[in-house]
Amino acid sequence: MTNRFKNSLGVALLFFSLFVLAQKATPPLDIPLLLSGNFGELRGSHFHAGLDIKTQGRQGFPVKSILAGSIRRIRVTVTGYGKALYIDHADGTTSVYAHLQKFAPKIEQIIKEQQYKKEKFLIQSYFKTNELTVEQGEVIGYSGNTGGSLGPHLHFELRDTKAQTPLNPLRLGYDIQDTQRPVIRGMYQYDLNDPKQKEKNEIRLIRKNDSTYTSSIQSWYGKTGIGLRMYDRQDLSYNKNGVYQITVRLNGKEMIQYTFDKISFDDGKYISTLIDYKTYAAESIRIQKLYRDLPYGFSFLPKDAPNGVLNFEAGRSYQLQIILEDFHGNKTYVESYIEGKKEAATEKEKKEQIAENTVNPELDYLFEFENQEVYLPKNTFFEPVDFKIRATKDSLFVGSKTDALQRTFEIQFKIPEVDSLAINPWSIARLNKKKKLDYVYSVAKDGKRISKGGIPGTYVLTKDTLAPSITPLNFKPEQWLSNYTFLKLKIEDDFSGIKSYKGTINGQWILLEHEPKNNTLTFAFDDIDFDQSQLDFKVEVKDQQGNSSTYETTVFRKAKVVKK
Repeated sequence: MTNRFKNSLGVALLFFSLFVLAQKATPPLDIPLLLSGNFGELRGSHFHAGLDIKTQGRQGFPVKSILAGSIRRIRVTVTGYGKALYIDHADGTTSVYAHLQKFAPKIEQIIKEQQYKKEKFLIQSYFKTNELTVEQGEVIGYSGNTGGSLGPHLHFELRDTKAQTPLNPLRLGYDIQDTQRPVIRGMYQYDLNDPKQKEKNEIRLIRKNDSTYTSSIQSWYGKTGIGLRMYDRQDLSYNKNGVYQITVRLNGKEMIQYTFDKISFDDGKYISTLIDYKTYAAESIRIQKLYRDLPYGFSFLPKDAPNGVLNFEAGRSYQLQIILEDFHGNKTYVESYIEGKKEAATEKEKKEQIAENTVNPELDYLFEFENQEVYLPKNTFFEPVDFKIRATKDSLFVGSKTDALQRTFEIQFKIPEVDSLAINPWSIARLNKKKKLDYVYSVAKDGKRISKGGIPGTYVLTKDTLAPSITPLNFKPEQWLSNYTFLKLKIEDDFSGIKSYKGTINGQWILLEHEPKNNTLTFAFDDIDFDQSQLDFKVEVKDQQGNSSTYETTVFRKAKVVKK
């Protein structure tokens, strides 16, 4: 039995299980399911692992477990998934619910107990099977906008429990109206005959009918790749989402096919190789490559499958067909005819040009200057690049933004000798598009600031000596707060950002929920019953460079009556 057959059989068995599951799974929300993001679509640094379900621009809709199961993990972060739940089901799948505003009361109580025990807001808790169970359709939380969310919505995932590989939740058969075909914004031909000079040409498409595009007859030579700008939409939703399946055929033979039924989180490591990264970095235009020209695999593209590189011979005619299909079967076609041409004289005369500072990804490099160092570990880049680097006394220019990174590199700045005993205020910063400085995390060692998070850009050494600010938002000193349900403060830092904070009332640690999107800390009075009216409130905040501020005040609240 071949590996490809085994893979196909495994996928078939998996989705037969999902077909059975689809007959009974409850939708995670009771409102109409409109998508702002779908499964497998390409994001900046990853493939989207689930569905983003719109919540009418609001928070607080009840979120339900799609099946009975055991909550195995609960996580609270201020980035990524924010407040998230992971539920294992008996059929071998795990459902994930992210960016929640809050959890259901029984779950909220358990998490808050753990947060108070550990004196931490950010927490990740694991539970044994059947330790914390939920029923099908049970409310497990409320939709929100926590973590890295850019607007209120529910991020919903389905995973294979054993492998933790994301599966396409559309297989659950939820009622999502979709009669719209995928849309093509542009088609591009890449000359792959010289790996050092991959020339791009835009192909003007002509709309033949509602479903089909064509072009004038093209003349191409040798190795060629195709790229598309494309998106898909569902009815009643105007978001531009990813395309479920893409197929390329040449003279009827399948040359490559992407199908987003499942992905691996490891796929995101190589996402830059699946797009024309130089165009994306320079023009913010995402062209998806329908070929593989680099030796990096994806879980949805088996290694033994065709790589999509087309080969045209002089004197021969070819029919190129591209099929875009969404999950609901709506299709868009491109049909083009190509005449193979002879290699042009100018192409024969091209000489391989290798700059003195061409970086081979299979090697590591160290660039040393008077006040700076740059270390490129092995596999910093996906392919050889003409690496540009220059240094002045105060700044360091490293690389080009159009060079796709496989991993970050290391940057070092020497601290001026006059300040060698005061190393902590110094930090590394990168110049952004607006010519302002963005903080770059670094550590102090041996009279240097060292950052392992280097990406192409211009860097400088700067000082951060200003402490964070702390401002009360809904109360004043000495105020009676008997009718208040919460305290809210704003915390801000002008440069390096908030690293840590701590709040106490009458010396007792309190849970302050941090929401970086609006720079707030919130304490809910329901968390603690105080047995005295005078509440001495204290908040300490520290930034990434160690600068700290403290806010202290006294407020009053009717004490809880303790019955004897």
